[in-house]
Amino acid sequence: MDGDDQPVPRYDFKAGTTLLVDKPQGWTSFDVVNKVRYKIKHRLKVKKIKVGHSGTLDPMATGLLILCTGKFTKTLHQLQGLSKAYTGTMYLGATTPSYDAESEVQDRFPTAHITPELIEQARQQFLGKIQQVPPMFSAIKVDGQPLYKKARKGETVEIEPREVEIFDFKITRIDLPEIDFEVSCSKGTYIRSLAHDFGKALNSGAYLTALRRTKVGDFDIQDAWSLDQLVEFIEEGPVIGAEKMA
Repeated sequence: MDGDDQPVPRYDFKAGTTLLVDKPQGWTSFDVVNKVRYKIKHRLKVKKIKVGHSGTLDPMATGLLILCTGKFTKTLHQLQGLSKAYTGTMYLGATTPSYDAESEVQDRFPTAHITPELIEQARQQFLGKIQQVPPMFSAIKVDGQPLYKKARKGETVEIEPREVEIFDFKITRIDLPEIDFEVSCSKGTYIRSLAHDFGKALNSGAYLTALRRTKVGDFDIQDAWSLDQLVEFIEEGPVIGAEKMA
């Protein structure tokens, strides 16, 4: 978070605040929440503090995660409905069970026929309202159990497609077998599924190798704390209820 020439705000975690965090790769969204909650509890010397997040990011992904504390956690459901924007990379010519690099390559497909023209034709198929099937490795619950738990047991479940909307979808780099992209989309859109379906549209396969969330509604990654910065601020910054300010 760039605080040059800006007064440092005094956060009131107990009453409620909204925090923008740049989630590191390898962390789950819950890992970030738990880390922040622990640090706030320690700083305020309290046993309990409400901390929640809006819009789960996969462990492999990085980028904007919105946290709310205190009474602001009641606004999380409103934040869930906001549009999202991402940048990322797809690997063409292969698929994985999780639709990303979290699992091993399962099948390989030809790519010699893929041209920039074919990529453009495929891209146009995913603009506007589309039907999308969420990946088996997701937190969507079926019969009270997350799909990823069923997937890890080797179970297969018939998943109904959902309508989502792709507002904008750009291919920013073609360097086969990789392509980079930017996408803005409605809530509930799985970018892993977008990559998987994009591979199919190319008469090949594809999976996600990198993903970064850059916007949630009007919230922007440029205004987010790194996790290390936020932890340092919670530990040492001007926090209401933690100490008397000079």
